[in-house]
Amino acid sequence: MDGIINVCKEAGYTSHDVVAKLRGILREKKIGHTGTLDPQATGVLPVCVGRATKLCELLLDKEKTYEAVMLLGVTTDTEDMTGKEISRSKVRVTEEQVRRAAEKFTGKYGQVPPMYSALKVDGKRLYELARDGKEIERRPREVEIFENEPVSFQYGENGFVETALFRIRCSKGTYIRSLLRDMGEFLGCGACMKSLVRTQAGEFFLSDAVTLSQIEAARDENRLPELLLPIEKMLSKYPRSEILPDFERYLYNGNRLEPRMLHNLPVLKDGGVRVYDTKGILIGLYRYERAQKQLQPDKMFLP
Repeated sequence: MDGIINVCKEAGYTSHDVVAKLRGILREKKIGHTGTLDPQATGVLPVCVGRATKLCELLLDKEKTYEAVMLLGVTTDTEDMTGKEISRSKVRVTEEQVRRAAEKFTGKYGQVPPMYSALKVDGKRLYELARDGKEIERRPREVEIFENEPVSFQYGENGFVETALFRIRCSKGTYIRSLLRDMGEFLGCGACMKSLVRTQAGEFFLSDAVTLSQIEAARDENRLPELLLPIEKMLSKYPRSEILPDFERYLYNGNRLEPRMLHNLPVLKDGGVRVYDTKGILIGLYRYERAQKQLQPDKMFLP
């Protein structure tokens, strides 16, 4: 079984939980997800199965879109509602001020990742240090916010903004919790994340995502192939070529290839080439090295 399933992660599951449950449902050991979602977050979680696990790294590079609710006036140690409250302050923030904060944090900026995250420092994950009561200095990492649009607001008894719903489109590596934290600091009242839904990850959309129970039902009804996006479709932007019979062993061994070994070779430019064997089976994604005039194996999909 090979391909990508667009899973709709439900609240209460970690991304690791989803993978573990899918191993049982699909009876497949080789499974990997393409971008961690916090346990309370929901939405799109593309999961690679079988030979498609080689695509995980490629899919991690895709931009993502979220709907996030920011609660103003409250800060926590996890930067969301699951953590210990650090501060609570009165909020005197208007819609216009929220919009200015969104504009301020649109584009590239250096984001300090949260202590409660899976990033490693000196071989130890930050959340492990945080659970031990330790907080260490974290270097800002450049992220890019392509879109940061306030969609709707709710107001407190004083008439000022209490929560704001944002549509956020961003680069890989962005922590939405930390983005809302930074906007809260800019507004002078602090803020944390109340809820988060990932609505898009690259080519995958929430409207097409399926839950674990739906995947299990599809298995029982022999409909699993309907849910699997083939590897070839994910790589369709790369041109196709076939190995010549005399050089098939080079392909199967994952060797570098010379242009003369391939049939129907496209004009070689920077980028990848899908290479198939003589039976029409996709074996690898190769990249052309102009200096050596050779094709270097990038991702191999041997059966």
